[in-house]
Amino acid sequence: MKNYTSIFTDPVNRKVLTNTIFYILLLLFLNFLVPYLISVIVKFFINKMQGSYKIIFFIPSLFSLVVGAMLFSWIMNPVSGPVAFLLRHVGIVLPNWTNSSAMAIVMLCLITNWKVFGYNFVLLLTGLGSIPQNVVDAAKMDSIPRWRMIWDIVLPLNKGIAFYVLILTIVQGLQYVFTPISVITQGGPYYGSSNIFYHTYLNAFVLYKTGNASALAVITFIIFLVLLYVEMKFVEGRTGEYE
Repeated sequence: MKNYTSIFTDPVNRKVLTNTIFYILLLLFLNFLVPYLISVIVKFFINKMQGSYKIIFFIPSLFSLVVGAMLFSWIMNPVSGPVAFLLRHVGIVLPNWTNSSAMAIVMLCLITNWKVFGYNFVLLLTGLGSIPQNVVDAAKMDSIPRWRMIWDIVLPLNKGIAFYVLILTIVQGLQYVFTPISVITQGGPYYGSSNIFYHTYLNAFVLYKTGNASALAVITFIIFLVLLYVEMKFVEGRTGEYE
């Protein structure tokens, strides 16, 4: 029990849990809300070349996250990176984001977003495409404003796939962010960019604090079980009712 109580009483563990919540909130914005908004715009306001948008956004998902992390760390290098070089010409100094916990988390989430964004975008756009066209046409014939139609008709009908992507964003986001943490920051500065996945690995295989690592792993497993139950209850269950 001391291993479990230390997770909520030890300052380092509490910092890691706070970071994990920050990661989840930021990843939900970058990997769920933003691709959802873009998929709605592509589906109902552009209507052309939707297949091309799928390919363009999905291409980064095919590349290794390790390669992406290394490339991103070079591009955003505050001393010798191309972004820092260009900013110096306009009198702006790129801060050393690896020394700031908040900036490091944001940068790591952007790397993860580069990997996950296209996959979620394709799922959400496909879900919007599965909405019966006669419902949309009926709303247009009644002269309902487009955004009103999207808010009152399209989004409720697409609730199942949206909820599935929401759960997937939390699970995959926390898993995928492990790689850029390991490649770039190793959880620093002072555990400021670590999350529950990386901290479990660090305690188990680097610091050999197996008791604390096991407690973190069990808690993570329980969280994933709860997410799986919610997904089965509100997505799989409703699908069965519709059938």
